[in-house]
Amino acid sequence: MTDPGAAVLTDDQYMQLALAQAEEAFSRGDWPVGAVVVNAGRILAFGQNRQNTLRDVTVHAETDALREAQTAHGLEALHGATLYCTMEPCPMCAWALKLTGIRRLVLGLRHATQNRIDMGNYSIETFCQMVGFDTLELSTGVRFEECMEIRRRWGKDQVRKA
Repeated sequence: MTDPGAAVLTDDQYMQLALAQAEEAFSRGDWPVGAVVVNAGRILAFGQNRQNTLRDVTVHAETDALREAQTAHGLEALHGATLYCTMEPCPMCAWALKLTGIRRLVLGLRHATQNRIDMGNYSIETFCQMVGFDTLELSTGVRFEECMEIRRRWGKDQVRKA
């Protein structure tokens, strides 16, 4: 993890770290999604999608990072934290964000922007509205091109053809 005295990185730099996690997942044959949990400038954990290699559909990058952060630092460390993720969290992961007290979500790529057809009308905003998760701050499009490029290389998303 990071040195508490180290300089705080920018959203762009934290997303670059999440992209490195996505690249590792991709190289293993997992969905190319990466995540980083940060609180007060301190990296608490990294996460990668591992559902193919672990044969567990619940091991998404977000849940992987949240689990690692909670194990290493305790649940309290997640309250008010920021999650950087290369792809918009699914409903399962969004619920985990709510339960752990994540305050800010920084995204690279949205399902709708990617033209995914398997997610219906889902967005993190509709999820938050549905469950009363009104404390989540959202920033989108950070390192968008790189996040889109790795998903295109993956080529297994169900997307509407142009």
